[in-house]
Amino acid sequence: MTLARGQTAVITGAASGFGLEASRIAARRGMNVVMADVQPDALELASREITALGAAVLPFKLDVSNASQVEALAEATVQRFGAPHLVFNNAGVGAGGLIWEHSLKDWEWVVGVNLMGVAHGVRVFTPRMLAAAQADAGYQGHIVNTASMAGLLCPPNMGVYNVTKAAVVSMSETLHQDLALVTEQVHAHVLCPYFVPTGIHHSERNRPDGMKDAGLRPTKSQLIAAAMSEKAVTSGRITAAQVAQFVFDACDANRFWIYSHPKALGGVQTRMEDQVMARNPTDPFKDRPEIGTELRRALREG
Repeated sequence: MTLARGQTAVITGAASGFGLEASRIAARRGMNVVMADVQPDALELASREITALGAAVLPFKLDVSNASQVEALAEATVQRFGAPHLVFNNAGVGAGGLIWEHSLKDWEWVVGVNLMGVAHGVRVFTPRMLAAAQADAGYQGHIVNTASMAGLLCPPNMGVYNVTKAAVVSMSETLHQDLALVTEQVHAHVLCPYFVPTGIHHSERNRPDGMKDAGLRPTKSQLIAAAMSEKAVTSGRITAAQVAQFVFDACDANRFWIYSHPKALGGVQTRMEDQVMARNPTDPFKDRPEIGTELRRALREG
């Protein structure tokens, strides 16, 4: 077990979903836990719970899209606990709809959180972890980035979300390869969950006022995407607690890819075959054509 008592975990999106469950696991392992989240009330409640489990906790209100705030998080972590052994760049938001119907603010908000939030975490924590590895031959560090199966499948009507999650997969693979050039002590991992009840379908509640389009109503495609997302997420049978355990298991085994639903990889294989064979993208609804028929009907009707 590489993540153990006395070590430190930094977790963004720590007040709910995967982040809260990962905080619970870290506390049970005897780790120090730096809990970062944009929701102050939820963060306070969550940090109290993790403290009650016996962990030393540093709660930190954080908008991961803000570079200076992430830099401040890293400084506060090092000052309190030293270099972390786990950095879980997990905070994310959801948004759907036809890709050309996203407003500029939609793009800025989702890219800022889902993509740049991860980039900031990689940028500010990796050098500190490498320095810790250079100073201590026994140090082992893990950076886990939350992407999504959407980043591997690129399903329709999920627009900017797909774009950001595909970019996180690419960033994580590059991080893995780059780390391998310079160290054997710091490792990268990417989490690609499918539909898991986490509350991400309610992420609009945390959208800053400056990122909202005043007076602009959601389009039909966006309303349909929101309804489909809520149904899919809330009906998921794999729990956030199970996924968080998968994260720690992958770190213990030094396994890069972390999947919540391995059966979904059939679609990933089909997409890879489309690319290798230079054929047009396969209909994502080929195995359940009734869903595709209903979605097309809903989008095309007046």
